[in-house]
Formats: sequence, C-alpha cells, structure tokens
Amino acid sequence: MRRVVVLFIVLVVVLGTLLGLRLVRDRRAAEGPPGGSGVVEGTTVDIRSRLNARVTVLHVEEGARVEKGALLATLDCTEPEASLAEAEARLAMTRAQAHAAEAAALASLRASEAALAQADGTQAQLESLAAQQGLAARQAERMDQMGDAVAVATKDQARAQADALSQQLAASKHSSTAAGRQARAAAEQERASREQATAAVQAIQAAEATVRRARLSVGECELRAPLPGTVETLVLDEGELAMPGTVVARLVDTRNSRATFYLPNAELAAVHPGEPATVRADAYPGRSFPARVVTVAPEAEFTPRNVQTRSDRDRLVYPVEVRIENPEGLLLPGMPVEITLTPRSGAVAERRP
Repeated sequence: MRRVVVLFIVLVVVLGTLLGLRLVRDRRAAEGPPGGSGVVEGTTVDIRSRLNARVTVLHVEEGARVEKGALLATLDCTEPEASLAEAEARLAMTRAQAHAAEAAALASLRASEAALAQADGTQAQLESLAAQQGLAARQAERMDQMGDAVAVATKDQARAQADALSQQLAASKHSSTAAGRQARAAAEQERASREQATAAVQAIQAAEATVRRARLSVGECELRAPLPGTVETLVLDEGELAMPGTVVARLVDTRNSRATFYLPNAELAAVHPGEPATVRADAYPGRSFPARVVTVAPEAEFTPRNVQTRSDRDRLVYPVEVRIENPEGLLLPGMPVEITLTPRSGAVAERRP
C-alpha cells in the first residue's frame, strides 16, 4: 500500500512539473515575438507546349534541379521544319523577284530619261526648223516684192526652199508630238515599275515575317527552363501527344520561397509589410533563414485546422505571407517551418497582459 502511495505521489509531482513547464513555455511564447507555423512554398511555373506535336525525348527526371535555359523536352519538329523550309524558299523567290523588279524599274527610268531627251531634242529641232522656215518665207516674200530686179529662177528657188522648210516643219511637229507621247508613256511605265519594285520590297518583308514565325515554331520544339528550379512533375511521357497549351512539365523555383502563417487579431498590430522575419526548419537545427513580410491580408479568416498559432484566444486570424531568402534551395516546397517576426519597439509590451 505504501508503495502505491509513493508511486502516486511521484506521478503527481511529475505531472505537476510537466504542466508547469508547459505553462512557462506557453507564457514565454505569448510574451515573445509574434509568429507562427507555415509550410514552404515555391514559385511554380508550368512549361506548356505551343505546338500540336508528340514528345520525342524527355531530357530530365522528376526531382532534378535545372538551371535557366536547360533543355527539358524535345517535341517532334517535322512539320514546323517543313514549314520553315517552305518559308525560306518563298523568301528566296521573293527576293529574286524584287531584284528583277528593281532592274526593270531602273531600265524604265533609263528609257524614260531617253524618251524625255529625245522629246527635248525633237522640240529643239522643231524650233530651229520654224526659225529657218520663217526666214526662208520672208526671203521669198522680199524677192517677190523686188519684181524684175530679181531673176525668176532665184525667186522660184527661194519659194521652193521656203516650201521645203514648211514641209520639214510639219513633219517635225508630228515627230515632236510623237516623242512627247512616248516620253509620257515612258514616264508612266517608269512609275509603274517603281510601284512594282515597292510592292516587291513589301513582299520581301512579308516573307521575312513568315520565316521568323516559322523559326519561332521550330524553336518551340525544344522546351527549356525559363528559370532555375526543381522539376516537380513531368506531365507527359515520351510518345504522348502535346496539344497547344498542354502542360508538359512543372518547375518549382526554390530560391524564391515563401510561406504563409496566421496571426490572431491581438497580434496584428505587430506586423507590417516590409518588416524582417526569421524562418527556422526542423531539417536544419541551429540555422535560421532571413525573410521579409510581403503581404498582410486585409480580411480575417477562421483558424485553419492544419495551422497552429501562439494564442487560441481569438478564433479569427489574418494570413501573413513572408518571402524567404533561400539562395541554396535548402528549403523545399512542403517543408514545415517556424516563422518569427521582429516586432517594433513597444509591440511586445502591448501584447503582455
């Protein structure tokens, strides 16, 4: 009987000691800096296909760490490569047509210049013949006025010369008219050739744009990591068909980690965006990771079942998100951590009963 009493007393002492330690720990926690428990989250990026093609090769495995630009998967590029070859052939043909159009425009320009020069020469010849014909006509008229003082043969010769120059002048007028029309026609042809050359240049630009688009499609045959991180999931296997917009792989950037914990209403005044915090993980005892508060939710929520807070006096809590400095990628997504804020001066005193 005495042994039972002793055991009972020892049990009471042990339980009392444990309860006292628990109360002391809870009081210290209540009087300490605000904080809470959370789970590490990473920046998730889905690598999607922009083509309708099959996955030919997967270059990584799930859980592998990759750097920015690392090749993750290769898609069947037969059709995009054929489209690129066709676009490049059309570009070469368009450039050849543009060179021909430029040569035709240059030839039309030379022809227009030559026609214009011929028209100018014909006009000058016409003016010269007009002057000569006028002079010959006046000379023949003066001889007629001189009467018998001039021989009849001389008069006839002067009149014949004036008539011949009149006929040459009429022919020159026709030639000048024809030359002017040819010059105008050559100018129109030269203008049309210039427009064709301009259209050929625009066709080259359109063909170059088609080539660039085809090259982009070929570039989409290789899916690369847009940032360094860990391959969380490979959604498709080799041989499966990737539709446009289909997720082929999912990356998690562990260097830009974050975590969300919950503060009760009584401790909300102690936290503001931009304030520093400290993160500790059970996987790395004795080591802390610096963090900074990013957002404080403006609306309260009921305490989540899977989150523990320092005080259970208030059932309404506010989500607080912190950004963790994790350059080595030690804190992995899903890892539980303890977050402690650095309160402002006087904030702890306000929280103490």
